[in-house]
Amino acid sequence: MRSGTRPATADTWWLPRAVVALRVRIFEKANGDRAVTLPNATHGPEVFERVYAHPAANGRSAGAGLSDLFWYWLSPGPEVHQEHLEPGERYEDVAATTRRMLAGTSGELMAQATRAVARTLDTVPDGRISQVRLRDLVMPAWAEFCYELVFREPCPPHARDLITAHADDVISALKCTSLRHPGRRARLTEYVRRRVVAGEVPYPLPRTLSLSEQVHYLQGTMFNTAVVQLSEATAHVLLALARHPEAQQRVMDDSEEDRYLTRVLDETMRLYPLFGIAHRITTDEIPLDEDTVLPPGTVVCFSYPGYHATGYDRPDEFDPDRWATLSVKEAHHIPYGIAANRPCPAWRLSPLVLRAAVREVLRRFRLDSTVPHTRSIPHRAPCLLIPHGMPPAPRRLDALRRRMRARNAVEDVTRGVRQLVLGTVMVLHARRRRLAGRYFEEHPPSGCPAGRGRGPGPPPHVPARR
Repeated sequence: MRSGTRPATADTWWLPRAVVALRVRIFEKANGDRAVTLPNATHGPEVFERVYAHPAANGRSAGAGLSDLFWYWLSPGPEVHQEHLEPGERYEDVAATTRRMLAGTSGELMAQATRAVARTLDTVPDGRISQVRLRDLVMPAWAEFCYELVFREPCPPHARDLITAHADDVISALKCTSLRHPGRRARLTEYVRRRVVAGEVPYPLPRTLSLSEQVHYLQGTMFNTAVVQLSEATAHVLLALARHPEAQQRVMDDSEEDRYLTRVLDETMRLYPLFGIAHRITTDEIPLDEDTVLPPGTVVCFSYPGYHATGYDRPDEFDPDRWATLSVKEAHHIPYGIAANRPCPAWRLSPLVLRAAVREVLRRFRLDSTVPHTRSIPHRAPCLLIPHGMPPAPRRLDALRRRMRARNAVEDVTRGVRQLVLGTVMVLHARRRRLAGRYFEEHPPSGCPAGRGRGPGPPPHVPARR
């Protein structure tokens, strides 16, 4: 979900303009009246970088109407989800636990990812062309991978299925292609609770959290966000390669080195960043320019697609070779956030295991797809898997490609309207429940004035007091 920024992607271009406009308006409304998106026409990437790194851009959920929506999607336990914890002792405690779980040598992590993906691919026939949804294909593999990070043991099938069902339910709700199914989520909660009570997590869990909160932390951080983001990232990289056969061939030819594959990963994460919007709440004034400041309580929406589109030649074109001369550190490229404002805890792990996963897929199959590639991939990335060594069958392949294109076009006819309807229902339900608002009324963040950011307040841009 892009929270009102550039939500009309290529897969919905055909919809009546009134329907698209209504969908945009609904999600803009969820942001509230005290919100500003960066970069924008007035304040470009330099302001984006400065504000994102500002120490006062550190509020996570308290005081933002948008938080009610995200907490609704991420429940149960969004109040202890690592991404949404306010700064302080609880966050530091949780972050330290996550770092311990994600630790490991590069070789160990890549081997673990390869094994998990290989087990999933073993279920795909190797004697014929298969049509799959890439996100659905790899999600069970990443469920197993994350289970092993947490419990340090092989993942049993029933646990894999619980984690996969939960992660799929969360991401489908976030993309508004499905309503939430609390029962699926509750089944995973109960499973994790039993394991925690039995003392079967080989790490000390955050001491600042209650038993119920420890369970929800594991479920939300490790079995939701980690599984979803790895699955989405893998689907994006594989779909990009499926749509660019010359890049796919170069990756396969680059068997001794990962140099070109690293460029593919960088370009995929630039063009299709996993985060659409990261929202923060200001806890003090932040100057935008000489005449304008953001007052405390402002919701700042940092647009990753907007930022990643600045500073490049042909920014809308998929071109891995641009990274032959560009420096990731110097370019407008923050796929895992920025170091000054709580980056993704998997910033080191993700590139390693993604390379391993892509290598394992390409070792077995050639990829082909005719569907459009958008950041949100609500179609879950349909793709043909063509086993290596299979005799050429051009007519069969052409027929399958035409069928895929036609099927996606038919699905597009209903998908946009379904997202509009289901998204509206969930926005309204989330606003009624006010999960974040009610929580912070009862638990004001330390050092934060009670009620900060609530009520109409001043507009987000006010004259600076010099």
